[in-house]
Amino acid sequence: MIIQDDLSILRTKPFSEAVTRLEELMTQDGRAFLIGAGCSKCAGLPLTLELTEKTLQSTSLDDTTKKILESLKALFDGALDANIEDYLSELIDLLAIAERRTTRGATQSQVNLDGQFYTASQLRGAAEKIKHVIATVIDCDNITIETHQRFIRAVHQPLRPGKVHLNQPVDYLVLNYDTLIEDALALERLSFADGLDGGVTGWWSPSTFQRSGLAARVMKLHGSINWCEFPDDPLPRRVARCLKVQQFGERRILIWPASTKYRETQRDPYAQLAEHAREILRPEIGSQRVLIVCGYRFGDSHINLEIDRALRESAGRLTVLVFTSDDKPIGQLKLWNEDASIREQILIFANGGFFHGEQCKESPAALPWWKFENVTRLIGGER
Repeated sequence: MIIQDDLSILRTKPFSEAVTRLEELMTQDGRAFLIGAGCSKCAGLPLTLELTEKTLQSTSLDDTTKKILESLKALFDGALDANIEDYLSELIDLLAIAERRTTRGATQSQVNLDGQFYTASQLRGAAEKIKHVIATVIDCDNITIETHQRFIRAVHQPLRPGKVHLNQPVDYLVLNYDTLIEDALALERLSFADGLDGGVTGWWSPSTFQRSGLAARVMKLHGSINWCEFPDDPLPRRVARCLKVQQFGERRILIWPASTKYRETQRDPYAQLAEHAREILRPEIGSQRVLIVCGYRFGDSHINLEIDRALRESAGRLTVLVFTSDDKPIGQLKLWNEDASIREQILIFANGGFFHGEQCKESPAALPWWKFENVTRLIGGER
């Protein structure tokens, strides 16, 4: 039996007022969620740092890949919360250098990493092996999806009795590789688009985001464990794991944006998803957008930059709600909270208080509203 957190402190002022503000914003059209790894923890999946350790310790990696990964890790000595995505980014940067040299016919096409020279082929092979390990760790048994189902039900039903259903689809900007949001939407029988057409086996077709009658749109900004890439085609496919499609040869798992230097932008799925996300975060004149951030610790500079630009370019039409386990705003959140030009657009539900503009409502006791399961309860109307 799961023991739920006591939310009674959230019924007292000033925190009850913050919850009321959350409820009000959740009843408007134009809602979007930014979902990070913290939202998958309750389902039994690892946080990013846990995923990093499991990947580093995997016995499925060959000696060359292990050596490359350890060398990449060493490059981040002293860095705060460096993780497997940082290592992959570094590896893909090195791969792009090696491929560029190879394409140009350079005599020295190999890349030096910790005194060892590696070819583009070796680096590419290492990247694919690491991705396969990540997918294996995430695509495990005994995943519990009940919280995500409750979350989806809470988001897609009226928060208050008598409130009419909203007209716009809810947008989910997902940084995780798992398929919990898509699975929960399907289990709740809600029509959604994730950029692929078909079914268990499908193909990339971003026009699906424009279909009428959608309840939700899911944008996997870092790819998905059920996406794969066939040779000579950078666009994702979804193929049932039991199928062997011989005519397409080896298929690569599409997680974490790869180098796009030699791809046309319009044929890169990550670029297309990023453009959709930019449109979502920039509501048209006369409309509003609420972005609710859950389970994300603002460790991705590209994502942070996109939110920052959207805040500044939205002319006040974008409101950002952030749930964070930190006691108060730190890092990127601190910068935004202290920036007089945008601070009124950001509401921060922290473990140690509520922060909005000049408001600073600190709490002597921990506020558990930042946990995904408790966000779910609050959105569902529980106090």
